[in-house]
Amino acid sequence: MAATEVDERPRRKVRATGKLVAFRTALTAWLGRPLASFHLVLAVFSLLTVLGLVMVLSASSVVSFNTPGSGLYTVFKKQLLYVLVGAVLFWLGLRVPLARIRALSPAALVVSVVMLVVVLTPLGAQVNGTQSWFRFGAVSFQPVEVAKLALALWGAHVLVVKRAVLHRYRHLLVPVLPAALLMFALVMLQPDLGGTVTLGVVLIALLWFAGAPLRLFGALALGGLAGVALLAVGTQYRLDRVLSFLSPEDDVSGKSYQALQAQLALADGGLFGRGLGQGPSKWNFLPNVHNDFIFALIGDELGLLGCALVLGLFAMLAVVGMRIATRNIDPWIRMVAATLTVWLVAQAAINIGYVVGLLPVTGITLPLISSGGTSVVVTMLVFGILANCARHEPEAVSALRSQGPGRFGKLMRLPAPDPYKPPKKRKPARPSAPPRGADRPTGLTGRRGVPQSEHRRRAVPERHGYGRAGGGASAARQKASRGNPRSAKGGRR
Repeated sequence: MAATEVDERPRRKVRATGKLVAFRTALTAWLGRPLASFHLVLAVFSLLTVLGLVMVLSASSVVSFNTPGSGLYTVFKKQLLYVLVGAVLFWLGLRVPLARIRALSPAALVVSVVMLVVVLTPLGAQVNGTQSWFRFGAVSFQPVEVAKLALALWGAHVLVVKRAVLHRYRHLLVPVLPAALLMFALVMLQPDLGGTVTLGVVLIALLWFAGAPLRLFGALALGGLAGVALLAVGTQYRLDRVLSFLSPEDDVSGKSYQALQAQLALADGGLFGRGLGQGPSKWNFLPNVHNDFIFALIGDELGLLGCALVLGLFAMLAVVGMRIATRNIDPWIRMVAATLTVWLVAQAAINIGYVVGLLPVTGITLPLISSGGTSVVVTMLVFGILANCARHEPEAVSALRSQGPGRFGKLMRLPAPDPYKPPKKRKPARPSAPPRGADRPTGLTGRRGVPQSEHRRRAVPERHGYGRAGGGASAARQKASRGNPRSAKGGRR
């Protein structure tokens, strides 16, 4: 019996190895399909949206119940309404041709800057110490989220147009850097630390994928740290967040309460969590749990496996986004896909970082999961543009134009993407005549670049004894005029 078991072990290893090889082969074949990137973006988008709705429903039930004059599902209904609006924008971002989106990017940038200016006027509303909102009854709107997308689209457009001269700092930084600095200044006046940080992420991603030198990022990092420090000490509650991060044990029940409660919620969840809807952290133990600290509730109710699911989805988003960027040949699509991917993944990393205690609290939402109207709507639009970029991969374009849009394309009425056409190269301008200087003869040149005066001397036969005057000189001038460009069609009169 023991000998039989010993003989079976190599066979089991062979079978396991064979299954692993078969799975790897099947996965490689599936990833090699023309629309694999498109389907992966849809899968990540759908899972994050559904998970976000479920967790907002669980997290906001207590907040809605304790709020006077509101129903049990008030926050969830509002979140569901924002998701429906975002689904329409996702469809528009997926359906509108990317060339038209690129053409509209300058107008979007101007509109976003105007909104950032107007929100600082009495038309804007102040929430949690920052005047960064527009309120229309029960609906609120935050223009900085639109500014991030506008900066990404317009910045990529400008850098691609000027890509032949980006080795010069003047063309690399102007006008992208002045426009970004204007946005930074307007957002800092609100003041909004989270919006400033994410805008900085978009700018750094644009310059990185444009091929900016590394020393430039050092200067930007110093400027960014100075701006963040200025915002941190500008208001008392942000200063309290920084101090509580540096020394969390000094005020456990005050400044450090929220951050420590988030870590306790993650620890109490264990491996499998307490169960969906059973987390005690939302019962006033963890303030603002349905917004910035919803990742702590995921750990409390779904455990380590739920947190791993969220991390895995954002890791997959990073891989798929960079895959889309590398498989495209349109330089604008490459830069847009990479920049949008870095923006979403970095925002998720910052949110999860301060929930687990690795970063100071900055008030940045977890994309598609945290409760928040403008953030959810703009993030869904970003996913639509990413999916549109995936449909413009060369193999995807060939398949969609030859085999049809497929079931999903027919359902969403998506047009066939156009193949990439490189811009026509301009003919080089004819070089102008070099300036008259010491290294250039002062007289006109004749044939073979010989100065006219020298050409005249050569044209006079020495054996006849002709000098510079008389008929010989006249004959020499007629012969020299044949090679003089200024004597064509009648010469000088």
